[in-house]
Amino acid sequence: MIEVKDLTKVYHLGSVEVPALQGVSFNVQRGEVVAIMGKSGSGKSTLMNILGCLDLPTSGEYLLDGKNISGLNEDELAAIRNQKIGFVFQQFNLLPRMTVQRNVELPLTYNGRNGGISQKEIQERAETILKAVGLGDRMNHRPTELSGGEQQRGAIARALVNKPDLILADEPTGNLDSHTGEEIINLLLDLNKERELTLIIVTHDAAIAAQAQRTIRLKDGLVESE
Repeated sequence: MIEVKDLTKVYHLGSVEVPALQGVSFNVQRGEVVAIMGKSGSGKSTLMNILGCLDLPTSGEYLLDGKNISGLNEDELAAIRNQKIGFVFQQFNLLPRMTVQRNVELPLTYNGRNGGISQKEIQERAETILKAVGLGDRMNHRPTELSGGEQQRGAIARALVNKPDLILADEPTGNLDSHTGEEIINLLLDLNKERELTLIIVTHDAAIAAQAQRTIRLKDGLVESE
């Protein structure tokens, strides 16, 4: 599903070039669970931004389902993000003034404007996915009325509502206690099996990485091992 070939990313700070990725190559199969590990400054966040079509590489190729992402414009990248990729972050990023159901409906509302999804279908799909992540009785609550674990479940529901092929989870348990974090990881792994989602998790936690099928370790912008 994912082919990364000699990927580089160089940031320019004035006249200084700062290499974040220095020739990263790997493949990820459809339905695979892959952990990405590395110390701060290893290039993890840069790599995730490129995999999530939030940024473009300086050189090299990133193929998603055979499509070369590297040459796409902003509108094309946005379409790929909306159709194929779901994001789960350390910060839950739920809008505080909306109920968790409305938060989950937002990506579908955007799709509805472009793909003719009815309001009824938007509501039904949001409700279905919220029940699937264990928030069936909390969907009318605002984020501030939910626990950290519940907010992250809401964020996962939002990531899944457009039926993506790929979930990118960036430190998804970073703001949670160990017990709640374990529940969230188990939920993601269950969803991977049930829906055949490809799941990539950036984590500092070796116990979480051990539950992936494979771990890619980055060091100084290079793949140290996989």
